[in-house]
Amino acid sequence: MGPTGEDPRNSVLSRLAESVKTISELPECRNAFRKIYGNFVRRVKLLSPLFEELRDSDKALGVEEVIALESLGEALNSAKELIKSVNQGSKLYQAMQRDKIIDKFHQMTVKIEAALSKIPYNKFDMSEEVCEQIELVHTQFKRAKERKDTLDSQLEMDLSIVVGDNEPDPVIIKRLSEILHLRTINDLKKESVAFHELIIASDGDVGDHFEKMQALLKKLKDLVLTENPEVDNSERDKSMIKHRSPVIPDDFRCPISLELMKDPVIVSTGQTYERSCIQKWLDAGHKTCPKTQQTLLHTAITPNYVLKSLIALWCESNGVELPKKQGNGKNKKGGCSVSDCDRASIASLLEKLAKGNSEEQRAAAGELRLLAKRNADNRVCIAEAGAIPLLVELLSSSDPRTQEHAVTALLNLSINESNKGAIVNAGAIPDIVDVLKNGSMEARENAAATLFSLSVVDENKVAIGAAGAIPSLIKLLCEGTPRGKKDAATAIFNLSIYQGNKARAIRAGIVAPLMRLLKDAGSGMVDEALAILAILASHQEGKMAIAQAEPISVLVEVIRTGFPRNRENAAAVLWSLCTGDIQQLKLARELGAEEALKELSENGTDRAKRKAGNVLEQLQRVEDYIDL
Repeated sequence: MGPTGEDPRNSVLSRLAESVKTISELPECRNAFRKIYGNFVRRVKLLSPLFEELRDSDKALGVEEVIALESLGEALNSAKELIKSVNQGSKLYQAMQRDKIIDKFHQMTVKIEAALSKIPYNKFDMSEEVCEQIELVHTQFKRAKERKDTLDSQLEMDLSIVVGDNEPDPVIIKRLSEILHLRTINDLKKESVAFHELIIASDGDVGDHFEKMQALLKKLKDLVLTENPEVDNSERDKSMIKHRSPVIPDDFRCPISLELMKDPVIVSTGQTYERSCIQKWLDAGHKTCPKTQQTLLHTAITPNYVLKSLIALWCESNGVELPKKQGNGKNKKGGCSVSDCDRASIASLLEKLAKGNSEEQRAAAGELRLLAKRNADNRVCIAEAGAIPLLVELLSSSDPRTQEHAVTALLNLSINESNKGAIVNAGAIPDIVDVLKNGSMEARENAAATLFSLSVVDENKVAIGAAGAIPSLIKLLCEGTPRGKKDAATAIFNLSIYQGNKARAIRAGIVAPLMRLLKDAGSGMVDEALAILAILASHQEGKMAIAQAEPISVLVEVIRTGFPRNRENAAAVLWSLCTGDIQQLKLARELGAEEALKELSENGTDRAKRKAGNVLEQLQRVEDYIDL
């Protein structure tokens, strides 16, 4: 124990897990180093299962292992500081310093790879899956160490041209603004502040970069102003426009600010407000409608596209300029190009979800289900319009069809990666699990598919397992339609990648139905059953439960006659059962495993060959022991 009473093993593993978590949660890089940054963070994130599994293991770490992990921890801390610094400060200065920053990333890669090389993996109690993942990560760091990253050669050329030419081609400046994520006046204002802070921090000494950066900033600003001339109106011009404007209709004014609304949104009481004003009200913790003082049923806000169109027409007729919130059909994240007609349709559907009767809610949820299925842009816009919290509420509907529409709409929305987080943040997981337990067969099957989609994100695996999903998934695996069984199986497989969920699945009785599916060639579920058994067999409780089901004869048959992937998984399960268990080895030999494994060791996949060779070695040792 350490001075605080904490186990040193847990202490170092906790710090490592926290470092990876912090790095994983850092915001997306929005500058010239986006690709290098993204690749580096992706590799680091893949280390997470190692630390989780070691924390869950009962095997104590020795001094050698702790020292090696401490070394990796130091490297990760340094990496954390590097990627934080790359995502902050002046983007232009970083572009000018690109070679130095690339060198820093490379040095950090070398440092982490060296730390990984010192870790004695053979002394750890790790599952096969984690071993393979860490081996993959280590290989990636080795490759990255041998091959230093480079920036896009186009950036090099564009920077050289724009800096050296007094009147460069606007197309090149535009391309540079996209690469550096300096696309708007707001972006350039932030860059200007970062530039001045850099000068202050360096006491005015930024080498020969000052003039180049200043020239670049001016050319980028000129481009943005050319594309958006209205953003540079002087305060005098604005006041003249305001003075000439006719009286603004009351319906066009925000009840909070009393100003003309630019981005009107509807709250659950049906009142309309300027988005920024009502959002501040809600962020302050208020639960009532400012105008009516009624309690809000929920805090979702819905764009009022009809009123926005009317305001735009009034502005055009009266010579009033209304600053555009969006341009070129793109949303704030650059992803949505839904037509105004579809936007209005979505807004209308959300209003029905929020305030309609049961029939209107059922119909609206069904329409959103279809819209979300249709294309990626719809999925973005439906979520941004505030549909997710409303759909989550409908998961508790007493009407089976409404519930089916709601869970299927969430399934379709979850295809978008950012929507996965929004669905979980809306508190959907317990409600989806409840639908999985108690809904109609269609709703249960789509709930299983939704849980699978959400479980792609590692932290969601933990939350879904803790919410009690696994017993209900097993029940669906037993009694669902062929499609439902596959949805349940894929969800169980994905959830079982997390060590804690393996134990949950085993204790919930997963092995017996898997064995039934494995023995029934006509079930169409042999692939899924073997894949799940292979992942559960790496857990001690799973190994014992599988052994009690007496699977060796059917495993040998699959190794002898199955498809390549199934033969590989069957060999993996057999390897887990036989390792350290003489009785299982004897049984495998009696059932003809040796001949099947010899053939697999010559003609199987690489992983199958390794497993087959290992079991054959153990069978030979048992035979030698018996001969003695």
